[in-house]
Amino acid sequence: MARRFVVEADGGSRGNPGPAGYGAVVLDAETGEPLAEVAEHIGTATNNVAEYKGLIAGLRAAHALDPEAEVRVRMDSKLVIEQMSGRWKIKHPDMRPLAAEAKAIMPPGQLTYEWIPREKNKHADRLANEAMDAGKRGEQWQPKVPPGGTPAAGAPEAAAPADDALAEPAATGAPAVGWGAADLGTPATFVLLRHGETPLTPEKRFSGSGGTDPGLSDVGRHQAERVAAALAARGTIQAIVTSPLRRCRETAEAVARRLGLDVRVEEGLRETDFGAWEGLTFAEVKERHPDDLEAWLASSKVAPTGGGESFAAVTRRVALSRDKLIARYTGRTVLLVTHVTPIKTLVRLALGAPPETLFRMELSAASLSAVAYYTDGNASLRLLNETAHLR
Repeated sequence: MARRFVVEADGGSRGNPGPAGYGAVVLDAETGEPLAEVAEHIGTATNNVAEYKGLIAGLRAAHALDPEAEVRVRMDSKLVIEQMSGRWKIKHPDMRPLAAEAKAIMPPGQLTYEWIPREKNKHADRLANEAMDAGKRGEQWQPKVPPGGTPAAGAPEAAAPADDALAEPAATGAPAVGWGAADLGTPATFVLLRHGETPLTPEKRFSGSGGTDPGLSDVGRHQAERVAAALAARGTIQAIVTSPLRRCRETAEAVARRLGLDVRVEEGLRETDFGAWEGLTFAEVKERHPDDLEAWLASSKVAPTGGGESFAAVTRRVALSRDKLIARYTGRTVLLVTHVTPIKTLVRLALGAPPETLFRMELSAASLSAVAYYTDGNASLRLLNETAHLR
């Protein structure tokens, strides 16, 4: 018989939007015993974002305890419960990725949703407020008791959150100093491989998902073989996932042949669509579209000329793919073959760094980076732009 859990989740924002946080607890459905607590300060966001993030964290925690469990979700957010139950349409286009992220964690047949009044959601409410209080102090929230314990007495009660809409996907929190006492188990580790060179790479031309989809050059194919040999020597890769673009698929296939693994394609790992800038150098874009380029450099919400993608849009789809893959490959080491922007995005989200960080990282062709994702929602950057295998 499948185990049965109750997930109680909540989120709030002091300002709406303002300093925000979420909290969630996984309970044994039979005994009511708390099995896991998660909470996080997520920076400036709205109430609805925090509530959805609380739901996502609670479902991840339940999945980590038992991916086959039957889970009943209880929240005091009528909006989230009705949308996730399918009774209300998700009309706001920016809310859909959060709902999709939650739906990807566990099969729908294992989940049921129940609205509860605020006074019956005090545990998750308290955790959300503790996370916001910790963030105000510049600290990271820490559980009062280990999983399987009971809530601490005298914990502060929470203020009532209101409903609103979306901000950027929150970064995965930085690990606590010392990692605490809990055994978090084996993380899902993403080894991030930028594809090998194409004919456009040495010319430093914009080459995204809206251009000619070039394949690897002779140099790029040599780089792919070198990185394949290095990964085979390490012997840690258990699965391979790639962007659908040709240069990544060719790089992934070179590694797969060496490791004897299949390749899965993940659409969300594709490069940014650079619109009218595809195939141009930075200098050419500056000459032809100076105002658009200046606006793009100043804000992650601005798209390139001609209907390309903003970095904010790329962040949303990369974060969704990240969470789908974490759920699929819990405790495993996976090679993600992708591009500059998705890799930098995964790194900056793991570090909780602002969008402008994208312009402050170097990623060479066929370089390796790595991020580990733990079951409490924390992430650890383990490697960035390693190219020793190419020398």
